Order: sequence, then C-alpha cells, then structure tokens
Amino acid sequence: MLVPLLVVLAAAPAAPDAGSPAATEVGPATPARGSGPEKLPFTPDTIREIVRAKQPDIERCWEQTLAGTDKPVDGKLQTHFVITPVGSVKQAKVVKKGTTLKDPALHRCVETVLSTMLFPRPPDGKDHPVEYPFNLKAVR
Repeated sequence: MLVPLLVVLAAAPAAPDAGSPAATEVGPATPARGSGPEKLPFTPDTIREIVRAKQPDIERCWEQTLAGTDKPVDGKLQTHFVITPVGSVKQAKVVKKGTTLKDPALHRCVETVLSTMLFPRPPDGKDHPVEYPFNLKAVR
C-alpha cells in the first residue's frame, strides 16, 4: 500500500567541524536566477533551493521504504554532506544523531540522491560541510 507523502524540508544550523571551515547554515529559500547551479550565488538560500529540487527523489526513496507496509511511518533523517570547491557533493551520509528512521535501505537511497547534487562553486575554494534535516510525514 502506497501512502501519499509530505516531505518537510527543515533548515537547521549546522555544527562546525573542528579543523574545517564553519558548516554552512541553511536558511529559507528564495527564487533563483540563472539556468544552472553554476549561475547561482553560493548562499544558504541556493543550497536549500538545490536540495528542494531533489525532493521528488527523496520522496521516491521514502515511498520505496513504505511499500508493503500497512501503516504510515513518520520520522526524521539528519543528513550531512560536504560541498566541494567544484560544487559537487562528497561524504553524503545519514547521521545517527537526530535520525529517527533507521531503515538502512532508506539511508542508502537518500545518500545516493544527496551525492548527485551539484552546487555553485564556493568563492573561497574550500569544502563546505552542511547539516540538513528531512522531516518525512505520510499524508493521511
């Protein structure tokens, strides 16, 4: 039984890693200008917008997890990824702390989606760690 899904993309301040640049804080989204990530400014708004563009893929991961279950499952995935100097993503992972959904297949699927994102190049030419929560709720 597939249940309609509502993915709530929440923004949370990211904790800086010791020895690396401060983690990027993701704030509310604003409309973008330009046709691709390389044309956009490197801002928290842009990061949020690019993650939102992947929402349908995250929803597919969630729906695959729900397939065959009789009741809707709500929960949170706390994710971490690093935006590289060229705008690609590395070290995409679902972190244990703050994550209530423990399905390994869901985690792998979401990590794969996050790894495909492309962001504008950071102007400082450094890695930028990002903490990003996904609140997943089935629409009843």
